[in-house]
Amino acid sequence: MKQKAPRFTSREQVLMEEFELIHQALFTDPDDQSGWFYHLWLLDQTIAPDAPFLVSSWPSDGSELLVSSNTCVEGCKPFRLAYNAPHRIFPVVLYFNQVVKGVNATTVTVESIFSKNDELIWQPLSTNNSAEARSWVTYLKIPDVTCNSPRIYSVKVNLGHSQGLVSSTGFPFSHTYRFGFTLDVSSHGSECTGSDYDVKTVDWDDGNFYCSPSLLQNGLPNTPFEQLRITKDCEPLASKWHIESLSNEINLFQELISEMDCKIAKLTVARLLIARDVIMSREILPTEKRTHFVETLQLYDDLMKLDPSHIGYYKDQRSLVLLDQITSDKESLAKHCWHHKELASKSVSHSICVRFDRLSLTRIGSIERILWVSMLDLSHNELQSIEGLEAMQLLSYLNLSNNKISSITALEPLRMIKSLKILDISYNEIGTHSIDTTRYLCASPLSHKFGSIGSVGEFEHYGNGKIDYWEAMLIFKDLHLTQLSVVGNPALNESFSLLLVKLIPSLERFDGRHIWQV
Repeated sequence: MKQKAPRFTSREQVLMEEFELIHQALFTDPDDQSGWFYHLWLLDQTIAPDAPFLVSSWPSDGSELLVSSNTCVEGCKPFRLAYNAPHRIFPVVLYFNQVVKGVNATTVTVESIFSKNDELIWQPLSTNNSAEARSWVTYLKIPDVTCNSPRIYSVKVNLGHSQGLVSSTGFPFSHTYRFGFTLDVSSHGSECTGSDYDVKTVDWDDGNFYCSPSLLQNGLPNTPFEQLRITKDCEPLASKWHIESLSNEINLFQELISEMDCKIAKLTVARLLIARDVIMSREILPTEKRTHFVETLQLYDDLMKLDPSHIGYYKDQRSLVLLDQITSDKESLAKHCWHHKELASKSVSHSICVRFDRLSLTRIGSIERILWVSMLDLSHNELQSIEGLEAMQLLSYLNLSNNKISSITALEPLRMIKSLKILDISYNEIGTHSIDTTRYLCASPLSHKFGSIGSVGEFEHYGNGKIDYWEAMLIFKDLHLTQLSVVGNPALNESFSLLLVKLIPSLERFDGRHIWQV
């Protein structure tokens, strides 16, 4: 069926017949859970594409970016995207719909005058130490320029033109994509050199943020997926049959829950609504706006009351739907975008802060739509994991305070964010549990899996007993933070604080105090 062999019944026909049979079983005995599980499997067969495809990228197609070696960008055109590259490196991120492998200089070509394609190394952004991931990154080396002498560079990225890029299950990448962007590499003023404009501390208090009406109009970049273009004809990612089938399923089960209060029927409708939106989002130029967010969120609210024993799962799914709704278009996202007063007053390029605080989030999603974000506020939620943030290679300021993060190992995605400068993980639950079962998912310092860990003898530098904090050494040793807040966590003690200060020599403020006061 997957290979569409000749003289065999088509995939669509087989699925239609199976749906018809399972409908009869479910409406005959709604309490038989085996039927619901089979329906879920059929749903997955209907919506899950076998071949991987590109969802988004950073930069997006057609982007014009101002690249500076410092944070000051005075003279920059209003709302023009800007990027601070103090180490003269610029990230290029590819984000796929599923885990892929084989991303390299052969399967992806980057055309630019300052970086040779065969010298670029693509790295998987994943915490599981494998050579596959949904998001991949490479770094372009930005040339030095003389003061006040901007230069415009054009960069083109092509993928899918050669074999080797495949999904984790072996299906080949079957589409050809091309996107391009320009980099304005400039010093922009001799007065903007050094640390005068380098923001090393940030106050996350609500009073330091303000909303600009202009953000609602044209202050946000286009979503990368809207700007991707396919350079040759290919098989549609979503067919009319897919959409019609899911619509019929939604109508059928909505009728069922109108007649009886069946929790598994409500869960099925919620999954169907999400599946239909997933199908619609695959269209390069969507013709129909997604309108099921409110209904889906309400269904998960009902399920949390009807079935409290599975409330964790429902909260996770509700969080994903909510973030999908918020990031679905510019107007929705702009309502969560604020300017930081101090950064804006200093003409800092990334003064826009995306604030997803106080949303009761337990899981992070829709990362592919916010790859451009450099300042993110996720405080006052219920997050226990930050998986997915590793794809945000521009992230410089991150607020994770007042969540439910219970271990240092849950912060492992931060290891892959080279741009991170300011981090707030205060008032979480780090150290609450005497046994951290997640630590065994994180590489031991004795495993030699990470070159950044060094030899066992290196731990002697941190004094006796510090080997108990090897997770912190793994996460924080290679970060270049200037501000870190960890107050309010059960694990916090003098020994732990001193270790963090020694691990991060770039620190200037720790828990609200100057480093010399610690």
